[in-house]
Amino acid sequence: MSNAINGLKPELVWKYFAEIAKIPHGSKNEAAISKYVYDTAKKFGLEAKQDKFGTVLVRKPASPGFENKKSICLQGHLDMVCEKNADKVHDFMKDPLELVRKGNVIMANGTTLGADNGIAVATNLAIMEDKSLKHGPLEFLFTIDEETGLTGANNLQKGFVQSQTLLNLDSEEEGAIYVGCSGGRDTLGTWKVSFEKVPAPYIAAEISVKGLKGGHSGLEIDKGRGNAIKIINRVLIALGEVGARLSSINGGNKRNAIPRECVAQVFIPKTKVGTAKEIVEKCNIIMKAELATVEKDLIVSMNELPKVKKGKVVKKAQQAKILQTIAALPHGVIKMSADIPGLVETSTNVAVINTTNKAIVMSTSQRSSVASEIDEIAFGVKAVFELGTAKVEQSDGYPGWKPNLDSPILKVAKATYKSLAGKEPEVKAIHAGLECGIIGEKYPGMDMISFGPTLEAVHSPDEKIYIDTVEKFWNFLLAILKNAN
Repeated sequence: MSNAINGLKPELVWKYFAEIAKIPHGSKNEAAISKYVYDTAKKFGLEAKQDKFGTVLVRKPASPGFENKKSICLQGHLDMVCEKNADKVHDFMKDPLELVRKGNVIMANGTTLGADNGIAVATNLAIMEDKSLKHGPLEFLFTIDEETGLTGANNLQKGFVQSQTLLNLDSEEEGAIYVGCSGGRDTLGTWKVSFEKVPAPYIAAEISVKGLKGGHSGLEIDKGRGNAIKIINRVLIALGEVGARLSSINGGNKRNAIPRECVAQVFIPKTKVGTAKEIVEKCNIIMKAELATVEKDLIVSMNELPKVKKGKVVKKAQQAKILQTIAALPHGVIKMSADIPGLVETSTNVAVINTTNKAIVMSTSQRSSVASEIDEIAFGVKAVFELGTAKVEQSDGYPGWKPNLDSPILKVAKATYKSLAGKEPEVKAIHAGLECGIIGEKYPGMDMISFGPTLEAVHSPDEKIYIDTVEKFWNFLLAILKNAN
């Protein structure tokens, strides 16, 4: 057991959280953790099944005296976002996460923690094991690939889940009960680029943007955090003054994470290197000032590189189009909800950019709790790409989850929380793509709510879970299971 969790309560939840941390389980690499969950269920003598994608469904009979209660499904996803600091040596395909305790939080050392959604997995495993709990018939649904494709939820088959009530354990604010979420769509722009030899005499240099917080592109999109791709693009445009030529640009890792870092290789006329350094330093000062309140660790820098024997650069006309397009692409909050105070209704994230031998590819994601507004912002992003001569591909997207304030399980949850905490919970919608929208389409009439302990900075190496909220979450969940009809 990890020393970081010694003595933490509830002991079973933290035991399983530490066990999960040992198993690599990034999106599309869930085979090992899926098997672990399935094998654990079988070890406890519970009914379990796996679909061909790796999603697991476990059933636990009712406690004595609770047999007449309706079945409830507890749901979370098996995969995690794999992000690390640039200087952290870690292979997410094989290395375990290193848990670290800092006061009232658990983090991972230089990587994402996987509490999104490992805390749900650990909680479900703990309930599966604990025979002392009071509850009706339970199902535990462990879906795969929530973060990059919603593959598990999208491929659920009729009858796989039998419950008509579902508790999604993928929210990140203790004391809040979520009853709705946004839908979304991805928009990919690709420029087939023509490279040419570097005109001599040029000096190779690396322009980098580092030190940003990043974070979840839905939950943190309204925090005003810096976008490394947008920032470096401003630097590259400024370097046009000295005739800098773009060779490559790479930044961001996940469509649903705000990019924290971006690096571009450029070639600068030998006689203009000094001026280029001054431009980059000026950009560093300006952008640090713009983001001083939220991004204290931002660094924009330029470093000369060893002489490149066979350097190549994007042709001038294409370089101009690409940089102009990135500048024009919207990023951040597009519209706030008029109905729910503080809720982001529509947003878009400039997420990832990569350079290959023949192309520069950019990934963006759009979210909204209003279906027609997803269409509108996705069309706008597509139009910007096309005006910038990029080829555009768009995903089918995923549906939102419409709030039902008359939900029977919501009424139970609200009364239960008040009895435990002495105050009303917040009933909210979330600007993120919970699986509830898809599950609701797969199983019409499913009564659903979502809740969880407090997490921060998910999808980034600063991800943390607040220790004291885990026990509150656990007690709340067990009380709901006991009180539900």
